[in-house]
Amino acid sequence: MSGPASQSEDPRFQWLPSGLRPRESELPGSGRVRLIETTLLVLVGLVLATATIYDIARSVRLNHRLSIDENTWRAYTGHNYRGLAVDQELFGASTQREVVCGNTSPGRPRQSAQYCLVIWGPVVHGLRTVHGGWYTPPHSEDLERVRYGCFGPAAQGLCPE
Repeated sequence: MSGPASQSEDPRFQWLPSGLRPRESELPGSGRVRLIETTLLVLVGLVLATATIYDIARSVRLNHRLSIDENTWRAYTGHNYRGLAVDQELFGASTQREVVCGNTSPGRPRQSAQYCLVIWGPVVHGLRTVHGGWYTPPHSEDLERVRYGCFGPAAQGLCPE
């Protein structure tokens, strides 16, 4: 039994266009096309690796900050609850100002009145600064309309009159 004379005649590669089939030897020329293609592939790989590393580092910083915000809520309220909700969109995602809400009494999330705190600033001794907050009633769906008991400068204008 003898195999095909060359790889390009191999039946496994017959479905490929002739320019994509394996060759026995390199085509004549200086090889610049291959050098350019390889350089471009390496550059694309470096850009993708850099973007991936940047995204992972950003996610780690964000998760660390949100964990600190939850710890700040627990320290401020004196409740060691785990079912806290963190909202980054109320003041804008790029502002690094979060609203952390949790129950005022034990139970499933939103089973009792919620105590929401507006938190931002640098981390000092593992906590960030609380700049205001409000309450929301239990089982509320429209949290903007039903806020009450607002306090602090961050909460001004966020509670209905």
